[in-house]
Amino acid sequence: MRQIAFYGKGGIGKSTTSQNTLAAMAEKGQRIMIVGCDPKADSTRLMLHSKAQTTILHLAAERGAVEDLELDEVLLTGYRGVKCVESGGPEPGVGCAGRGIITAINFLEEEGAYEDLDFVSYDVLGDVVCGGFAMPIREGKAQEIYIVVSGEMMAMYAANNIARGVLKYAHSGGVRLGGLICNSRNTDREIELIEALAAKLNTQMLHFVPRDNVVQHAELRRMTVNEYAPNSNQAKEYAQLADKIINNKNLTIPTPISMDELEELLIEFGILDGDEEYQKALEADKALAVV
Repeated sequence: MRQIAFYGKGGIGKSTTSQNTLAAMAEKGQRIMIVGCDPKADSTRLMLHSKAQTTILHLAAERGAVEDLELDEVLLTGYRGVKCVESGGPEPGVGCAGRGIITAINFLEEEGAYEDLDFVSYDVLGDVVCGGFAMPIREGKAQEIYIVVSGEMMAMYAANNIARGVLKYAHSGGVRLGGLICNSRNTDREIELIEALAAKLNTQMLHFVPRDNVVQHAELRRMTVNEYAPNSNQAKEYAQLADKIINNKNLTIPTPISMDELEELLIEFGILDGDEEYQKALEADKALAVV
């Protein structure tokens, strides 16, 4: 059994990319369980055709303790037999999401949910500044990390930051970086840029997922692209990505870069102006503000 996790900047399309990819993997005969680690509980909605799945933490709060739950109450079967569970999280501003994640994982392990599987996939909230978001890595659960990124500066910044989190636990926990998945935003020279970033991070751009409105059409119907439009070009892209993850042997210890190096990369590709142009832009903004 391989335990993988999808990370990436909030809003990058992480849950959508992971569910579509995992659906394609299931179609290829892989036995999969998704463990949603986002308090929004949206990591399984396309698999289950539902708004949001009842979470372990929500049900445990109602019952009084996680020990009072039955596995079949929180572990549901979705598209192509994919097992789906959501850890849930505390109310906004109260408590740590990480605690809910580890509580959910421990419950699933004790109840035998990890048996007869080829892949367990963790879909993790946004960034790794809070240790809770790195919980699957810290606890030695997720062994392969896939970072969803785009050619936008903040998405690349988050990818580099996540690589730092992977590096922190690479030697003690054995976690490795499986690659970058570019979920395209149609930015300038996007493929070249992400390939260059991957090289600097000592990894690979595993796949470039083009932008296609069929993804949004499928999401509106709470379906994966594989189910909604199985013959579409986008379904073929997710099938290719699925194959690449199944056969991926290029697992590395990342080499995160400094903010200066990241900015230099963006300047090199013409995405970000040099310091001189940057200062001119700031001065122009100030002049406009005065007017």
